[in-house]
Order: sequence, then C-alpha cells, then structure tokens
Amino acid sequence: MKRTLYRVLSFCLVGSLAVSCAKDENVTPGPDVVAQTADATATRDSNIALGNPSGATTDAANYTNYLLSKTQYSASYHRDRGIPNWVSWHLSSAWLGTTPRQDNFSSDATLPTGWFRATSSSYTGSGFDRGHNCPSADRTGSVADNSATFLMTNMMPQAANNNQRTWAGLENYCRTLVDAGNELYIICGSYGTGGTGLNGYTTTIASGKITVPSNCWKVVVVLPNGTGDAARVTTSTRVIAINTPNTQTVNTDWAAYRTTVDAIEAATGYNLLSAVSSTVQSTIESRVDTGPTN
Repeated sequence: MKRTLYRVLSFCLVGSLAVSCAKDENVTPGPDVVAQTADATATRDSNIALGNPSGATTDAANYTNYLLSKTQYSASYHRDRGIPNWVSWHLSSAWLGTTPRQDNFSSDATLPTGWFRATSSSYTGSGFDRGHNCPSADRTGSVADNSATFLMTNMMPQAANNNQRTWAGLENYCRTLVDAGNELYIICGSYGTGGTGLNGYTTTIASGKITVPSNCWKVVVVLPNGTGDAARVTTSTRVIAINTPNTQTVNTDWAAYRTTVDAIEAATGYNLLSAVSSTVQSTIESRVDTGPTN
C-alpha cells in the first residue's frame, strides 16, 4: 500500500514538473525585455539619418555640391575645390572589425566624366597630409569598407599636426564612446582657403586643382545604441563640435577647439542636423560641449 501510494505521488510530482517546464518554454518575453535587447544591439544605419547638410544632389550640373553616396559614408563634393565640402557617416560597433588599414589611396571613378580626379600623387611634395574625413579606423568591418575610406574624394589637404595629433585624438575618443555602447553620427568638413603645412602657407596644391582649406571642422552626435535615431535626439543629447585652423601650430588637445554647431553653420551655410526637431536643434546647436575628452 505504501509502495503504491509512493508511486502515485511520484507520478504526480513528475507530471507537475513537466507542466511547469512546458509553461516556461512557452513564456514570451515582455516588451521591456525586447526593448532592452533592441537598445543594446548595434546596427549599421543611414549615414545621413540626421540630414543632408547642404541639400547635395547627384546632378552633375550641381558641381559645387555633388552628392556622393557610398555604403560607408555620404559626402558633398566640390568639383572646383577638388575636395569634399562635408562627409557624414554613422559609427557603431557594427562597423568595426579586425580588417587592417589598407593604405590603397585611389581616385574615385564614380565622379562624373571630365571632372578632375585626384590621385595619391596629387598630394606628393605638397607638405600636407592626405587627411581622411571619414577615418580608416571607423571602417574596419571588411576590406571593402576600409578601402572606401582611401578614395581621394574622402581626402582634404590637412596640416600634419592637425591630422595626426588633434584630429586623431578626437577620432580615438569617438571610438571609446562606441565601445561604451553608443552609436555616433559624425559630420566633418572644411571651408576657407589657405593653410600652413610642412612647406609653409599655400592656398592650393596639385597645380591649383585642389584647394587647401583654412579650417577643418567636425560635429559628433552621441546616442545610446537603438533605433529611430533622429527622433531620439533630445535637448539633453551630447553633441561635440570642433573647428580647428589648418596649421602646424594647432593645439594637440582637440577640446581646445570646442565650439557650437551654430558657429559652424554660420561659417559654412549648412544646416547640419536638419532631420532633428527644430526645437531640439535650437538647444543643442547653441551649446558648447563640456563633457569628458578621454
């Protein structure tokens, strides 16, 4: 009798455990769990999700503001200056990998027929670096991604100390923000005429076909990984903006050149965050960043 009772109780216990396990397997995660997973997952998003700063188009007649749409970045190119007006790209851990620097500088075959196409030798002996707008180290997911950053339409004549110290410092800091679980929207460019490189001051290189800019600027919008990025920019979103002189005597600390988006827009005539709410823009574009620098 005792043995029979024991078997019955054992059978009931096993049955209740089976039902419990079945219930666990059929549980659907709540919306909070899904949201947390989505927020933590880095993706590759549109390079101009925050706007087309100058309204660039792919019409060759628009030769001072010609839109180049690469998978890796978007740019407004100026035929007569031989350099981009601006380059915009998205940066998250989804863009980063282990691909080494390719160093395969090359002309851009996608420029309209008849346009000057800079080559690596266009900068030879100029005293200026082939300064990346979208950095090589921001596109290490594949050989194709990294190679795209070495197209000459992504370059500007940049003073060596500006490129290798000041800008390199900010670029490295941006990647630490990505490592911390953020995604960034970065827009950079140049304006003006005349910079000072290793050979002194000059206004053009490549027999006058490439303009040497007087200033190099960059705007960085910092968001936690997520979706619907333009709508997630708020008045509390961190925005870093710098404007540096294109000279050898530039301060090595990029933070010394922090400014407002408004000031860069005034100098260039661009609307840098046009896809963001105008109310939000008025706040974040007038503020100088005071956040950490490393």
